[in-house]
Amino acid sequence: MNSTDLAFTPATEQTQLIRSKQISPLELVELYLDRIATYDGQLGSYFTIMAEEAIADAKAKTETLAQNSSDLPPFFGVPISVKDLKRVKDVRCCFGVASLKNEMATEDDGVVTKLRQAGFILLGKTATSQLGSMPFTEPPGFLPTRNPWNLDYTSGGSSGGASSALAAGLCPIAHGSDGGGSVRGPAACCGVVGLKPSRGRISSAPIGDSLHGLGTNGVLARNIADTAALLDAMSGYVTGDPYWFPEASIPFAQSYQKPPSSLRVAFSPNLSDFAQASPEYQQAVTDTAKVLADLGHHVEEACPVVSDLQESFTTIWQSGVAASGLPLELLEPINQWLASRTINAGQYLQAVREMQRISRRIVGFWDDYDVLLLPVYLHQPIKVGEWAGLDPTQIFEKVSHWVAPCPPFNATGQPAIALPVGFGDRGLPLSVQLVGKPGAEATLLSLAAQLEPIYNWGQYRIPDLKMDS
Repeated sequence: MNSTDLAFTPATEQTQLIRSKQISPLELVELYLDRIATYDGQLGSYFTIMAEEAIADAKAKTETLAQNSSDLPPFFGVPISVKDLKRVKDVRCCFGVASLKNEMATEDDGVVTKLRQAGFILLGKTATSQLGSMPFTEPPGFLPTRNPWNLDYTSGGSSGGASSALAAGLCPIAHGSDGGGSVRGPAACCGVVGLKPSRGRISSAPIGDSLHGLGTNGVLARNIADTAALLDAMSGYVTGDPYWFPEASIPFAQSYQKPPSSLRVAFSPNLSDFAQASPEYQQAVTDTAKVLADLGHHVEEACPVVSDLQESFTTIWQSGVAASGLPLELLEPINQWLASRTINAGQYLQAVREMQRISRRIVGFWDDYDVLLLPVYLHQPIKVGEWAGLDPTQIFEKVSHWVAPCPPFNATGQPAIALPVGFGDRGLPLSVQLVGKPGAEATLLSLAAQLEPIYNWGQYRIPDLKMDS
């Protein structure tokens, strides 16, 4: 196997290569650090490269492997990236704010602890939009994060660095987070798998939650096997969590392998009550619906009404910028605008109550269906800097339309997974999302596994990195 093939080898396969001693953790880490040094100057996918820490950890794990290759954690010696909205002890964490570039974390966040316990080696901190607020990753003071399929275009956001690094072979698997599509959207932009799990599946420790439950940690991976295994590794209750799901009775890494019985699948090429997708995105959904029908599922066109959720969701979501506590002058204009749209505590709680009321009705749609098939975003990625000259109100309007199929399921707390289903007329990936019942990640993963050999997304490889202009 050559070095490029190894870089694009799924993480679960890398674990087997390590255990059989065909490759060492140190060799893997050095491979990815070399690729980062070669390509990341063009991509801007990492804020921080943890080269010294990763090599030291890899050497220690390589020595351990030489003495004992049994009873190892599931991802022993496999590299991973961590989104820079999560803290890694003694590593800078700047949340995409240039003035915080020298701020060092004093502890690991809970999900980072889970990754270490699973045996991962941390490669570095991937880029995010400032405070994770935008679906493109261009925070002032940092390189913009670019799409490996065409460097003129965005990789999405706010997990744009994670999706770009993964698609370019700068890590084998990636941590992300999703508060309004921030895993699913970047996965769709870059042609990888992106899972937003159910609210409470993965702990937000040491904090209680993110934006009254809108945000959750998530998975970006090359295939369903990796997605399921990383979900297993990150899941679980941590003392004091305000909400949680019981541990899955069967690990996701096992349950996804059992094909689902005939499912009731609803699909909609648009969010039909208020947002229209571009023709190629509509076609991607209808084509996938036909594939699911051919697989024996009961498929019909239907979609819950979600437009009345927008106002309450927006009120809660924009409050996250103000909740950062940072002075406005440290923020980019769009975040200054969001933070200045002040509301009082009573208005915030009214928005929470309204969001929960509407979400209850939306989840009721799944009384009649097992899965909903939708677009991820409503059109293909924008060019890097395409909206930079617009005022904040214009940016907000365009963002709200582009990402419209994602936020409703942050509000409801349901699991949703973005899956690549080919390429559009610009050579950029096309994707769809599957949305399941609360707690039904196993159903989504097993259905996605049925689609995987048909679309063969695990074999996607980027062309030579270059910009058109």
